[in-house]
Amino acid sequence: MANGGGGGGGGGSGLRMSSNIHANHLSLDASSSSSSSSSSSSSSSSSVHEPKMNALIIPVTMEVPCDSRGQRMWWAFLASSMVTFFGGLFIILLWRTLKYLWTVCCHCGGKAKEAQKINNGSSQADGTLKPADEKEEVVAAEVGWMTSVKDWAGVMISAQTLTGRVLVVLVFALSIGALVIYFIDSSNPIESCQNFYKDFTLQIDMAFNVFFLLYFGLRFIAANDKLWFWLEVNSVVDFFTVPPVFVSVYLNRSWLGLRFLRALRLIQFSEILQFLNILKTSNSIKLVNLLSIFISTWLTAAGFIHLVENSGDPWENFQNHQALTYWECVYLLMVTMSTVGYGDVYAKTTLGRLFMVFFILGGLAMFASYVPEIIELIGNRKKYGGSYSAVSGRKHIVVCGHITLESVSNFLKDFLHKDRDDVNVEIVFLHNISPNLELEALFKRHFTQVEFYQGSVLNPHDLARVKIESADACLILANKYCADPDAEDASNIMRVISIKNYHPKIRIITQMLQYHNKAHLLNIPSWNWKEGDDAICLAELKLGFIAQSCLAQGLSTMLANLFSMRSFIKIEEDTWQKYYLEGVSNEMYTEYLSSAFVGLSFPTVCELCFVKLKLLMIAIEYKSANRESRSRKRILINPGNHLKIQEGTLGFFIASDAKEVKRAFFYCKACHDDITDPKRIKKCGCKRLIYSKMSIYKRMRRACCFDCGRSERDCSCMSGRVRGDVDTRERAFPLSSVSVNDCSTNFRAFEDEQPSTLSPKKKQRNGGMRNSPGSSPKLMRHDPLLIPGNDQIDNMDSNVKKYDSTGMFHWCAPKEIEKVILTRSEAAMTVLSGHVVVCIFGDVSSALIGLRNLVMPLRASNFHYHELKHIVFVGSIEYLKREWETLHNFPKVSILPGTPLSRADLRAVNINLCDMCVILSANQNNIDDTSLQDKECILASLNIKSMQFDDSIGVLQANSQGFTPPGMDRTSPDNSPVHGMLRQPSITTGVNIPIITELVNDTNVQFLDQDDDDDPDTELYLTQPFACGTAFAVSVLDSLMSATYFNDNILTLIRTLVTGGATPELEALIAEENALRGGYSTPQTLANRDRCRVAQLALLDGPFADLGDGGCYGDLFCKALKTYNMLCFGIYRLRDAHLSTPSQCTKRYVITNPPYEFELVPTDLIFCLMQFDHNAGQSRASLSHSSHSSQSSSKKSSSVHSIPSTANRPNRPKSRESRDKQNRKEMVYR
Repeated sequence: MANGGGGGGGGGSGLRMSSNIHANHLSLDASSSSSSSSSSSSSSSSSVHEPKMNALIIPVTMEVPCDSRGQRMWWAFLASSMVTFFGGLFIILLWRTLKYLWTVCCHCGGKAKEAQKINNGSSQADGTLKPADEKEEVVAAEVGWMTSVKDWAGVMISAQTLTGRVLVVLVFALSIGALVIYFIDSSNPIESCQNFYKDFTLQIDMAFNVFFLLYFGLRFIAANDKLWFWLEVNSVVDFFTVPPVFVSVYLNRSWLGLRFLRALRLIQFSEILQFLNILKTSNSIKLVNLLSIFISTWLTAAGFIHLVENSGDPWENFQNHQALTYWECVYLLMVTMSTVGYGDVYAKTTLGRLFMVFFILGGLAMFASYVPEIIELIGNRKKYGGSYSAVSGRKHIVVCGHITLESVSNFLKDFLHKDRDDVNVEIVFLHNISPNLELEALFKRHFTQVEFYQGSVLNPHDLARVKIESADACLILANKYCADPDAEDASNIMRVISIKNYHPKIRIITQMLQYHNKAHLLNIPSWNWKEGDDAICLAELKLGFIAQSCLAQGLSTMLANLFSMRSFIKIEEDTWQKYYLEGVSNEMYTEYLSSAFVGLSFPTVCELCFVKLKLLMIAIEYKSANRESRSRKRILINPGNHLKIQEGTLGFFIASDAKEVKRAFFYCKACHDDITDPKRIKKCGCKRLIYSKMSIYKRMRRACCFDCGRSERDCSCMSGRVRGDVDTRERAFPLSSVSVNDCSTNFRAFEDEQPSTLSPKKKQRNGGMRNSPGSSPKLMRHDPLLIPGNDQIDNMDSNVKKYDSTGMFHWCAPKEIEKVILTRSEAAMTVLSGHVVVCIFGDVSSALIGLRNLVMPLRASNFHYHELKHIVFVGSIEYLKREWETLHNFPKVSILPGTPLSRADLRAVNINLCDMCVILSANQNNIDDTSLQDKECILASLNIKSMQFDDSIGVLQANSQGFTPPGMDRTSPDNSPVHGMLRQPSITTGVNIPIITELVNDTNVQFLDQDDDDDPDTELYLTQPFACGTAFAVSVLDSLMSATYFNDNILTLIRTLVTGGATPELEALIAEENALRGGYSTPQTLANRDRCRVAQLALLDGPFADLGDGGCYGDLFCKALKTYNMLCFGIYRLRDAHLSTPSQCTKRYVITNPPYEFELVPTDLIFCLMQFDHNAGQSRASLSHSSHSSQSSSKKSSSVHSIPSTANRPNRPKSRESRDKQNRKEMVYR
């Protein structure tokens, strides 16, 4: 029975196995059959039933030699891995031991040979060296061969070459593929019979592992330390995954085993992404590292639980197993790591529970540390870290630098102003700090045109993100309130270098704080101002604006409003704000002039635009007729009636809207001559005829000379070559229908109706002014070889340097600062008058503000020497010594050491007799509290306004010193328009002293005037001190960034207006020497003096007195333009002039570009652009020369040195009545 039971049990087991084999799956999870009761029984049973089993197995699975008795073979797979690992480890250790022993033995033998060699003497040295050298050569050859193979293997597996990168990526991809195969096979039993030739997944896995084996060999050869290589994680993974595959092929049996270790390859995922240049930032690399370590550990641990739970414990004969899928094990490990432990899935085997005990310690630590860090990295990803996507047909600009709520809001308010044409430009802000909530809300309000990206322009990757290579321009904003201006400029210069290094052709507009730092931009090879690169120096323009206010008070406010976009605010009440705000709505625009203006003089076109088009043209872009300078275009401000408008001339206009300026381009004399409403001037059909090559108009214009009105063939003004060109064109386009002799009639109709020049007699009747020598219609004033007033050339002293090398500024030999220092008593005895007092706060540690930019406009060469206002600095001598290096080449400069808060110092410099008092501070940005930044300037301003003066003291001192107040000086020639401003007879209170105060914080303007009712929240341009021109803040210059972007000529125009003639060439010279260089007078340099300047025309008396009482501004405009080539562009009016009752208030405000019918009052001062008068300084030539010489040799300099004594002025009026009688028909300027 026992034998039969044993046999039956064996037969039953054989039947079950045959049925499983028939299904191609062999489950070995069931328990084995009963063992035989004795060895003999087992032997006989085996002998009896063996033929029967063969009969059952062979017909079903003839090619699968799988054990039919259900015997497990997992130990064979595991043994293959263990033998490989420990066998290789034993060989490596054995090799190292033998190598060590060999080295020790050789070392001892080498010492013995060395001793023997020494004993043998030097005579046998050569004989013993030869075999040694041969041996070393053989060893070197062997080492070289091994090294080359090792280097080749290292190159193959490294990521430094393309082959290595491809191989590394391929190995990683195949490892992931092997892991995927494991995931597929995990749904099968742990151990089963597999036919290699029929199982497709086993074939693929075999191919992968063959490749892994080859790659392992390369790694082994390239490894420097074989022992550490053998213990690496990747090597261990290969030991427990590659050999079992070969065993499974041999046994036709599959065992999942430790194939889950392939998940450890995921740890290299970040390295692979770095090889592919996908991961570039440290945060992204760290994030991928954490994720790969966490996931690989998770999946590997789940694979081990899946193995032991589905197999059972070996000592329990695998009876305690449970069926768990791999993904259930993944779920179990996650809830275990997170300490949640729902209990629905748990480990039953002892091995599984033991592993969970240790895993929960490490897994919990990893989960608690990795997961929060991963979440933090994901949460801290830059919200604005994307890339800009360019929109087709839409330009974009990049704005970087100092990005704050204030700077961005000011920029957007001006850039996106409604008065501009449709701004089809997207603004991309780039900053390394994420915006705060207020700035973010501002970006959201302008989300259709504004985008923000977090990054730095110093990083090429961030520049690529904002598409800087396709940007229209890059604008760099500066921090105007920083404590260290030089450091801020250095930061912006580095930004320019980075951007230009990335894309040299990009146009850059940057703000600079200090003038001397602009020179560093010239060192950048790709910086080219001719291609649109511009640096807006805030110190240069700020001090230039203030300097122009010293020449024409209130001009700083007018210019600031012109270059800022302001919306029109309508006020019904008849107050000063109504007229001021009407002028504030005007801005500066450019537009090409219509062909109807070609050949007309500038005053004629200017008058036509003002009267008919309601536009004010103040300048043009002129292309010189000289062949050597033909390609260079210059901006000429009010060039006079000597210049004719060319084809395609660009005009600079003052208007309230960009659409209004289009009238100058659309104007056609044939279609719009009889139109009275300028709004009806639209584009007409004549434009097509004008630009047609067959147009009779164009052929007639080509064949006409605008100087004499004759045809070009008959004109004597042109060379024979030009006439030959005309003959050729005439043969090609015969003028049969139009007579050439009628050219002048057709093109000068407007000039005949409204002549721009008057006869000398008529000019004398209108103001006692003779025709200027430069008024010849054939004389081009801007030709450097044609200088009006030949007396200047005749009187040139080639041995005296009066001007700088460019001829743009007055110059003197460098003076030591001790020679210009005045003590308080010396200043009081000098009796300064008509001068400029500069009150400066600063010390030895203060940042330099660049006083040269304040002095240069006041020393422009378009002033004659006797017209220069004396400049007196009142402040710390330690600070002024630091500035003196840039000031020692300017004449008529003095220094009074002291403090602007001292009334004794102010009285010593006769502040009540000055033309302007400027209050500056170099300590403003050193204070954290913005409300206290302007405390020194405000205290100085209030101190001056509260001072009281006795008018008799100033007059007595002036008479005793031979002083003649401005307005009473009549020593200049009668034909000169320069007579100074008609001053008030006396100033008894400091309130009437003309003052301009520089402010940093706009809100502090409320403290300057105690009698105004300005609200603290009122914008700066709406406050009374700013409207009156007594306060100036650097914030008004922010609008120049957008103005320069839309028109690069705007910045050139404003520099020409406020700097006195600074040019890029002059900046290059200053960059070389940091000082002006003197030069001898030549016709070329003297020609640079012939340029326009700003003045103020008084209507109280003079040739325009009849228009001052109720006359129209348009009549004054036309009369000044026709008679004197003066271009009026605004009014400086008393604040209470609109009141019917007289007022004692002397405050004035600015009215920009009033309309034609605007009514004038006698107290008005008119802003005008006047021509340079060559004859005004002839009678003072000797005086100016002697004063120049005395400036370099005298110890003290004052305005008395440039003003003759009373004995030299026999014709000077002695009373106010005689002076008014003499001035009745003369022009009065300020």
